Amino acid sequence: MGYVEFAKTIKQLTQEAGQPAMVSMKDIALRCGVSVATVSKALNGHQDVGSATRTRICNMADEMGYLTNSAARALKTNRTYHIGVLFVDDRRSGLGHEYFSAVLNSLKEEAETQGYDITFINRNVGNKPTTYLQHCLYRNLDGVVIACVAFNDPQVLELVSSSLPVVTIDHVFNNRIAVVSDNVNGTGALVRHVFALGHRRIAFIHGERTAVTENRLVGFYRACGELGLEIPPEYVLEGVYHDPDRCGELVQTLLRLPDPPTCILLPDDFSAIGGLNAIQKMGLSVPEDVSVTGYDGIHLASVIHPCLTTYYQDTTVLGRTAAAKLIELIERPKTALLDRIIIPGRLQEGQSVRYLNL
Repeated sequence: MGYVEFAKTIKQLTQEAGQPAMVSMKDIALRCGVSVATVSKALNGHQDVGSATRTRICNMADEMGYLTNSAARALKTNRTYHIGVLFVDDRRSGLGHEYFSAVLNSLKEEAETQGYDITFINRNVGNKPTTYLQHCLYRNLDGVVIACVAFNDPQVLELVSSSLPVVTIDHVFNNRIAVVSDNVNGTGALVRHVFALGHRRIAFIHGERTAVTENRLVGFYRACGELGLEIPPEYVLEGVYHDPDRCGELVQTLLRLPDPPTCILLPDDFSAIGGLNAIQKMGLSVPEDVSVTGYDGIHLASVIHPCLTTYYQDTTVLGRTAAAKLIELIERPKTALLDRIIIPGRLQEGQSVRYLNL
């Protein structure tokens, strides 16, 4: 059964079941006293329809409860209006991951505003193993946003190398659109902030080696260099994102050094909980004995005690931009610029950094 036959069957079944029939463009045209072609142009944003007429038609469509028929639209545009999201979190926190859940929520809202649905892709279909690309092809997706995954995974590289439109978040591939948070300036802003408050012995616990981590390390060392700070190697430790236990262990390692830091930059706000707990177990307090900062600016950072000084990543803009750029690539592939879009954040001052009177 083709798309048109399918649409007609659905309309017939809803009528037979006593449900209100779907409103058509012809119905709107009759109510507005215009042609079906004019209604189509108005609803699709064509510029050769006067603004007053377009407004009247769109208002009438809303009033009558008009919904675009997805089957007919797919037949006309050769698109399914479904985009995939690749989200694989090794910490198994899933959509409970505060940062990524916020990014994905704004991505979903933007996609739905533009008439697209979201499908999460994985390595199986109906309990049969597949690659990510095979899953995308099976679902007939128009494109994919890669939000969180091991970017060096061969299956990810296969997907990125395919002809499917792809946008990545916080990772850059050649000839692909990337939407990234400003991790270089974010970490630099934290360093400059604690430096301004008198701290000179500044330690940095970063996450596992990813593109995000590499950028944050650049931001850290660049800011320290500009401020004339010499950072001992033992002050920079590799941790794990979103892992309070590991973060707590590393905080204790730093504080047991002969010349411990006065301020520790932690990899993310959630991991910072482990750092705060570890400091308390050592009989110390924040910020009186040692200062700490987080990263991400999730809601948790503002409600724990003491509330964290952190760097807020604009998850709303990140997700919205990723969705908009993917849809632009799907609908206007000849004019979409394959570029890296950097999304700035902002320093969010809390109560976890003490002023040192030098």
